[in-house]
Amino acid sequence: MKPYSEACERNGGPILEVLREHFAHRRHVLEIGSGTGQHAVHFAAALPQLTWQTSDVEANLPGIRLWLEESGLRNLPAPLALDVSGAWPDKRFDGVFTANTLHIMGWPEVQTLFAALPRVLATNATLAVYGPFNYEGRFTSPSNASFDEWLKQRSPHSGIRDFAAVDELARSIGFALAEDRAMPANNRTLVWRRIAA
Repeated sequence: MKPYSEACERNGGPILEVLREHFAHRRHVLEIGSGTGQHAVHFAAALPQLTWQTSDVEANLPGIRLWLEESGLRNLPAPLALDVSGAWPDKRFDGVFTANTLHIMGWPEVQTLFAALPRVLATNATLAVYGPFNYEGRFTSPSNASFDEWLKQRSPHSGIRDFAAVDELARSIGFALAEDRAMPANNRTLVWRRIAA
């Protein structure tokens, strides 16, 4: 049976609006932490010019495969096993997307993720990250504060990240913020573009 995320069903439409704009001229996108695979199918169907490469830790790949196989979409290759602290694919992508991952990983893993991105990204790459973020060390809503508390009870190393800290990581690898768009349920989609050397 395919894994299912109600949140993916809810947020797929709003995220797609951002991707339609910022990935319009992209061709090969790496999704980091594809989860159930629902986002990949939704976005690949709506953006047929993209080859949408899913990836996740090994344990999640069977569920992703079920979604991809059922979709029958030609622009969805088989998922890659990717642990951000391990080996990365020997391929180049002009886009990267990740949703609801930075608050699950520990901060050292988030730093490792950003440090590894230059290895797989083309010179004109676009990076899009979806999820909740704090601003100036403050939660943007009571529900986000409650969510952060729940995350830390489940795993002390996780938690909602501060926008400024994540933006600094992006800038440290040569990316400039292109958009910070408010999304439903107190989430954001952050988009960076790689600055040509």
